[in-house]
Amino acid sequence: MQIEWAERNMPVLMLIRERFQREKPLAGLRLSASLHVTKETAVLARTLAAGGADVFLAPSNPLSTQDDVAAALAADGIKVYAWKGMNEREYYNAIGAAIAHSPQVTLDDGGDLTITLHKLAMGISDESIQYARETAGDLDFKALVKGIYGGTEETTTGVIRFRSMEREGSLLYPIIAVNDSYTKHLFDNRYGTGQSTWDGVLRATNALIAGKVVVVSGYGWVGRGIAGKAKGLGARKVIVTEVDPVRALEAVFDGFEVMPISKAAEEGDIFITATGDMRVIDYNTMLRMKDGAMLANAGHFNVEIDVDAVEKNAVGKREVRPFMVEYKLPNGRVIYILGEGRLINLVAAEGHPSEVMDLSFANQALAAEYIVKNRGKLTPSVTKLPEDLDIEIARLKLKAMGIGIDELTEEQRRYISAWALGT
Repeated sequence: MQIEWAERNMPVLMLIRERFQREKPLAGLRLSASLHVTKETAVLARTLAAGGADVFLAPSNPLSTQDDVAAALAADGIKVYAWKGMNEREYYNAIGAAIAHSPQVTLDDGGDLTITLHKLAMGISDESIQYARETAGDLDFKALVKGIYGGTEETTTGVIRFRSMEREGSLLYPIIAVNDSYTKHLFDNRYGTGQSTWDGVLRATNALIAGKVVVVSGYGWVGRGIAGKAKGLGARKVIVTEVDPVRALEAVFDGFEVMPISKAAEEGDIFITATGDMRVIDYNTMLRMKDGAMLANAGHFNVEIDVDAVEKNAVGKREVRPFMVEYKLPNGRVIYILGEGRLINLVAAEGHPSEVMDLSFANQALAAEYIVKNRGKLTPSVTKLPEDLDIEIARLKLKAMGIGIDELTEEQRRYISAWALGT
């Protein structure tokens, strides 16, 4: 029923599925995906399978899998290796199993599948690679990588990782940065994360946001969404912390206070990180916080809040609610860390609403088709989905919502394309 509800609210992806069912553009394709296993991801997996792909689905976070969804997909015949609450070994066993599927296209959310595959091909070993080898087996990973047409990346963190690999010359196959599509980051990151982050915080705490001081670290599209929703929920003050002068200035012009995290630490009631970087809130910052401060993370990896440091230094710890752990600090104050410092919207809630994932996963489906159509023509680089496909997704979404827009007249087209016309 959950998947059916998501399908009802994902009309663009369902239109793509109808076409995929007729045309079979992915016929015979082996596709491995490392994505959050949610009801919306199930709609994408079914769409890819309708297009003819042999789909293997692994998680992209140890705590984000919806077990009933995973079971339903397995019953559909889609290969799934995921459950909620995996430990590190189990998680990388799942990634290894996705690699053992010998994919020709990879889909990623955060980059763990693609980067693990690159490490295996390059002979790089660490603990995660040892775990992945347990299920990946003794494949010729270099040959496997050479046979991959390309991959996709869903989120900002993963795109940053792949662009770093591209700069270093270590990227071995093409990556479509789905996150960079306008119909992804302008909507998913801002409206989807903005709403679902607060959904996770509210489920974990049942706190009243009205009257509180909220601190948002990072003012990219995700931070913008979180800060805007905090204001809408009645926060008394919303403070933004940033390292980028342009984004900091934008936050000021949007009506938020901007200050360093060291100062914001003394004012905030609720802290949410959204930067993609590590130790944004470190232990010394926690020591400056008010008694009872709540900390959550909206970035992909669990590194933005230094949970390890507080685990090491706290003089007391107890779980007071599901996904809410109280730490007593040496100075006598307590703080609450939500969702183990992992993605709060998927740990304590259900992730983004289906309506916004309709856009994101339409990009994923069309990116997979684009990679197959252009196999052998793409170079090992990070590129966007072609703009015409991005625009088509927006057009289909507007149509599904019953919204019409204007069209340029021929005279208007000539005017904006001509250089000689002046005052």
